[in-house]
Amino acid sequence: MEGKLIIFSAPSGAGKTTIVHRVLEKFNNIEFSISATTRQPRSGEKHGEDYYFLSVPDFKRRIIKNEFIEYEAVYQNQFYGTLKSELERIWKKGKHVIFDVDVQGGLNIKKQYPKKALAIFIMPPGLEILEKRLLSRAKDDERSIKERLNKARLELTYAHDFDKVIVNEDLDEAVNEAIQIINNFLNSNGSDK
Repeated sequence: MEGKLIIFSAPSGAGKTTIVHRVLEKFNNIEFSISATTRQPRSGEKHGEDYYFLSVPDFKRRIIKNEFIEYEAVYQNQFYGTLKSELERIWKKGKHVIFDVDVQGGLNIKKQYPKKALAIFIMPPGLEILEKRLLSRAKDDERSIKERLNKARLELTYAHDFDKVIVNEDLDEAVNEAIQIINNFLNSNGSDK
């Protein structure tokens, strides 16, 4: 049985990953889709748990073999994508799939599964707050933060293409709103949003 797809997208630093992890704690019938990437693992990240870490040549080989539902070069020589085998792995367990993907990836998945996918956009309360969040994470250098902010400005223009938009001003409220939206979606017959 193929389950439903729940897609979370947002500009970097909007809080989508935190929200996805909190949502996963509330549902035992949803499993996280592990993305593939060519970037290097960050401290504590594990292959097959956080990401499938692939070399650039391996990633490109898989593109040619049509193994991705969606993929893109997010930054120069940094690919991200969702392997078809990942959906099959989760659906074989009889579970629904939840994605934590960038904006273009989310829209690409939604386009391929329009009836069975729910696309949720996590909106930061403002660009200034987004910048503060990125700076406080201390994961990126100044150039990377500028790149992420420029990308965020563009990504915010796609919010209206998503089924639902949640403004993450208060994390607990955003999580509760996400849980309610997902409950409604999973309990619907799938013929509507």
